[in-house]
Amino acid sequence: MLADSSAQALRDHFFGWQCRLRQLSVRNAGGRPTSGMRPDVVFAGEDEAAAQITVLIVKAEPEEAIDRFRHLYRRTHDPADRYDAAMAYLAAVYYQRPAGFADEMSALFGPGVAVAERLRADGRCELRFSQYEQSYALPCRVRVLDEADPAFQATYWHNSLFNPALPADIQILGFQPEWESASAEPGI
Repeated sequence: MLADSSAQALRDHFFGWQCRLRQLSVRNAGGRPTSGMRPDVVFAGEDEAAAQITVLIVKAEPEEAIDRFRHLYRRTHDPADRYDAAMAYLAAVYYQRPAGFADEMSALFGPGVAVAERLRADGRCELRFSQYEQSYALPCRVRVLDEADPAFQATYWHNSLFNPALPADIQILGFQPEWESASAEPGI
């Protein structure tokens, strides 16, 4: 178990790393998720990853981002225009301040995804992130995000910009790290 100050330092380091990875992805790889954005999901009592999922980091106060994502989606029906506008926004400002992100990350799942069902049932997992000689193991509590939840809205509209054909019966899960039990390699 990490002390409060060590847990906070690890949290800050993780979100700084996530923002750097995401900036590089947006600027150099067309926004495609890299391995550091796609953690392995490991369930309690298991050593092997059950799946790899793409997670989003969500602003602590996401209302402005939700409004921007929604506006970018609704202002045109052209997926290429949406994509270009989303890339410009994400590259310019979105990932500039790591301290502005909430602890809880999110992931969108289509209907009938087995790992999502297990995450819902277990309510816990470990997310293992790794890229560029850095890795993190984050034990997380998992919850289903309600449609009215700002994290749901941020995740939905963000994903809509990149996938205009989202199915109607998606589910969005939240992943709340337990920072006091988390670890990084190399350490911070």
